[in-house]
Amino acid sequence: MILTVTLNTAVDVTYRLDRVARHGSNRVGAVTERAGGKGVNVARVLAALGHDTVVTGLVGGATGQALRADLAAAGLRDALQPIAGPTRRTVAVVEDATGDATVYLEPGPTVTAEEWSDFTVRYRRLLRTARAVVLSGSLPGGVPPDAYGQLVALAAEARVPAVLDAEGPALLAGLAAGPALVKPNAAELAATAGPVDPLTGARLLRAAGARAVVVSLGPGGLLASTPEGDWRARPPEDARGNPTGAGDSAVAALTAGLVAATPWPERLAEAVALSAATVLAPLAGSFDPADHRRLLPLVRVHPVHPAEPGSAPRGEPHPS
Repeated sequence: MILTVTLNTAVDVTYRLDRVARHGSNRVGAVTERAGGKGVNVARVLAALGHDTVVTGLVGGATGQALRADLAAAGLRDALQPIAGPTRRTVAVVEDATGDATVYLEPGPTVTAEEWSDFTVRYRRLLRTARAVVLSGSLPGGVPPDAYGQLVALAAEARVPAVLDAEGPALLAGLAAGPALVKPNAAELAATAGPVDPLTGARLLRAAGARAVVVSLGPGGLLASTPEGDWRARPPEDARGNPTGAGDSAVAALTAGLVAATPWPERLAEAVALSAATVLAPLAGSFDPADHRRLLPLVRVHPVHPAEPGSAPRGEPHPS
């Protein structure tokens, strides 16, 4: 199975309306709620692709109970660690007229040292049957700053490749332990590697310990720096919709490719097509298989070099 870890789980709330009236009252046309957090979204996509997945992380309070109920309804296996603090909510406001989305992220609970210790025991046990582990998202309060470093190291001890999707100090703490893959978006890469072009930033993260780095460039696709070379994958169209979870879909595709040892160009094409299909879907962690099939053969993948203009991002990155 593929294990996904979401330390800062969430219930994702999506508001849809025609257009937002800034500084005024807004009548919401539709509201949806579902279990979320980056690793949960990854697990949903992996399950939709036919992979056996287990969701773990930290969950608490009434919001946490609602999250677990939604996972059960979706048929996702839950190995979450209960904590006293309440699970957070996130809110995405999607404007149908423009396809734009605005996302509000609550900080999450504060985790005690005992709760963190209990989680690491559970995590070690789950690694015994995992073929890969995905570590995604922000860290809640109270979790050690080097939490991802600890979890990547434990995965390495268990000979399980780790995929890390984080930013800033949390990402830096995980690099030295040698994750198989890290997947920042352009903004997260800049927050971690500094004001350099994406290819240089990706190579800096590899020099710091990551075996491979894939950077999400939003509408510009993906840029990858790998032991087999550097690649750029571009979508066939600028998908408009809800970008929440698009990066998580890319992580799911890249993890599936890691487990199957798929050649990098094919992995990247799958990740771009799946990410674009997710933008077209109404909810994070979901996609229309028809959109995925339509987009996949249209994705362009080619090698890149440091001086190539296409190695820099185009436009603003989607949140991912």
